[in-house]
Amino acid sequence: MRKLVMMSYNHLPSHLKPCFLYLSIFPEDFDIRKQRLVDRWIAEGFVRARTGMTIQDIGEKNFQELLSRSMIQPSRVNIEGCVKSCRVHDIIWDIMVSIWREEYFVYSAPDNVPGVVEENIRHIVCHGSNHQALGVMDWTRVRSLTFFGDRYMVSAPSVCSPQLRMLRALDLENAEYAFTQKEINNIGFLHHLKYLNVQYGQGYSNLYALPRSIGKLQGLQALNIRASYISTLPTEISQLQNLRSLRCSRTGFCGNFDKDKPMECLMEILCMPLIFTPLFDSEERYETTAKLHMACCCRWSKSHGVRVPTGICKLKELQILEVVDIRRTNTKAIEELGELCQLRKLNAITKGATDKNCRTFCKAIQKLSFLRSLSIVSTDDSSPGTLEWLGSALSLPPLLRTLKLIGCIGEMPDFFRNLKQLVKIFLCGSELKEGKTMEILGVLPNLMLLYLYPSSYVGKALVFRGGAFPCLRKLYTSGLNQLKEMRFEEGASPEMESVEIGYCRLESGIIGIKHLPRLKEISLRCESKVARLGALQEEVNAHRNQPVLRLQKHQSDHNLGEVEGSDVQVQGTESVPDHAQEESQQIKPTTAMCLMPAFIITAPNLC
Repeated sequence: MRKLVMMSYNHLPSHLKPCFLYLSIFPEDFDIRKQRLVDRWIAEGFVRARTGMTIQDIGEKNFQELLSRSMIQPSRVNIEGCVKSCRVHDIIWDIMVSIWREEYFVYSAPDNVPGVVEENIRHIVCHGSNHQALGVMDWTRVRSLTFFGDRYMVSAPSVCSPQLRMLRALDLENAEYAFTQKEINNIGFLHHLKYLNVQYGQGYSNLYALPRSIGKLQGLQALNIRASYISTLPTEISQLQNLRSLRCSRTGFCGNFDKDKPMECLMEILCMPLIFTPLFDSEERYETTAKLHMACCCRWSKSHGVRVPTGICKLKELQILEVVDIRRTNTKAIEELGELCQLRKLNAITKGATDKNCRTFCKAIQKLSFLRSLSIVSTDDSSPGTLEWLGSALSLPPLLRTLKLIGCIGEMPDFFRNLKQLVKIFLCGSELKEGKTMEILGVLPNLMLLYLYPSSYVGKALVFRGGAFPCLRKLYTSGLNQLKEMRFEEGASPEMESVEIGYCRLESGIIGIKHLPRLKEISLRCESKVARLGALQEEVNAHRNQPVLRLQKHQSDHNLGEVEGSDVQVQGTESVPDHAQEESQQIKPTTAMCLMPAFIITAPNLC
């Protein structure tokens, strides 16, 4: 086996060998996101643009080549069959580690393992905190720093030290400690940085502002500052003209600095001097300071978006932008969003925005001809909002494949008929009415996933007409309080594989599953109740594709009434697809979820 792997490695083209070895940065059996990996390859210079192809496309092509050669294994695949993340087989990982040790490619510093580092090491990976002092180490030669676990070796410089001036990639996404504001204030020293990921995986980091020196990072291509207290991007961000990916989202929680709790807020402010005394540890001090700074800067807004500055139009290479707070962004900057001609993914929050800003944003969206994924949220943690201004749009970008809308629409806009490339739709709070909604959605030729979250549909019946939804494979409904009946007519949804229902009361039942030839499962989640559950089970048993009826709870908790004499044998459910990965299928089993996902508001990267 080892000889076979070595032979496969030796036969890799020269451009794939460094891409393959770079996987050794990640721990054994680690789930590696494709986007993260490709961004890092590009930052390291392993991927070069070619005529007629973008550098991103070349990176994804390299990823596919490694897959086809079985050097990596898919771990998450979306509904379209696209691999979103991968793993490395244990044997391949061991061989890969032995190769980079021989070539001094990477130094990995696990807990309690002393080691001497050669001067020519370029990539350092830190696992945990209990490291011995490093041997001879020229930090000016280091090209990447990646963290897994707690604070790293005591003899290393600060992550934003001038000693690391040649650093190209800094990745703290899997660190178990938060990057501090003091550290990021020195980010301007890292002139060669191309990849910066300071998203805190354990909650929210205590970052509350990007320093103006961020503008010195002229080569920066990917910036991830999600899960922070940063509410405003500095004007210097517009100087990063090589930026391809800008991911930023913040918490909407200000702690006790909440305008809805004036007394608690006043007491917290009066007690602020105490946080600089020994009564508080440094972590509490950083967190309290960050919350106050954010509350003041965003004027106590509970939006998860950030304000983008005027000049954002200069980022001509930008392909990913999330999450924009339309309410706090000025009209000029919103107009400039329409000039981001390479943009493929855009997430925005419009809650509280003026009608002028919303209509300006609507016009900007229509100019983004390359847009593939669009998410618009008009609600926050406390109250719903409206998206009715979308009705003024003549169209949306024709190449859209993923669309997420959270907020009241009322009447389904006619331009939806033109979204021929649409594959996934997520709707919540839309209050769409019966009739026109299903007629328009039903003619979309490539729609595979339809997610109807609470109050997205206010009709009493969800009817799938013959010939409608030709490619639909998965239907998920939750919190549709008005819904009484779900019916599939002959010839409807011939590709349907999964129907999941949560928090619905179907008093007229589920009718016509015999017309779904590819059906694999029907799942009834928390608080779902269906009339004539026994009859439904009989239909399932008689179905030629042998689907499964899965229940989240005991059958009596889901049954509104049985057909007399029916023999109900319902399969219990211990594991159903995890909606934290909406569009994807995990290769390994996932944990059941029953509530509407909290991320529908708090994690706008759903699409």
